[in-house]
Amino acid sequence: MNTTTVLQHDLRGLYLITPNWDDTEHLLVQTELALQAGVGLLQYRHKTASKELRQTQATKLHELCRRYEVPLIINDHIYLCLDLDAEGIHVGGTDISVAQARALVGADKIVGASCYGDLQLARDAQKQGATYVAFGGFYPSLVKQYPVTTKPDIIVAAKNEITLPIVVIGGMNVALAGPLVHRGADMVAAISSVYNAINPDEVCKEFIALFQ
Repeated sequence: MNTTTVLQHDLRGLYLITPNWDDTEHLLVQTELALQAGVGLLQYRHKTASKELRQTQATKLHELCRRYEVPLIINDHIYLCLDLDAEGIHVGGTDISVAQARALVGADKIVGASCYGDLQLARDAQKQGATYVAFGGFYPSLVKQYPVTTKPDIIVAAKNEITLPIVVIGGMNVALAGPLVHRGADMVAAISSVYNAINPDEVCKEFIALFQ
């Protein structure tokens, strides 16, 4: 995937995030089913992996993503992103700033920012060069532990002043994501509802249908 492909990629639809799985083969099988179904973005996130496992999994996922022409976003680990020449980086509140990330990866990469339930964080991220902003969690999550619940109306407020694509995250299943897409969310981020499904490809298609 070249730079032009990344820049032209429509940031809309399902944004799949990997779970903390050490079983690389199982991770790749489930991920490929999801990619075949039409995932828009894939983020590699494994909070408990060793450096070696993280390198192995990210490398294999990137090979898979390139085959399906889906951008791979690396969570937190910017030097892993640079080493792989992955398509983007996602930073949270305790990571480096959006401005620092943008300076390190350059103008052509995707830079995503976690904004939780704080519209000012989204304003700041946009000024610092983010490609998209992510709000949440909106619902209780099996993977991510959030101290507060983000109110759905933040999407409407953000749409009035933020020109970037808006991602929603936190406890997402198809039924819960629907009202947020209706309010204007450009992408829905999901982890457990896809990876723990018996038929992850079918679940992905149901998510994607929300945007059609």
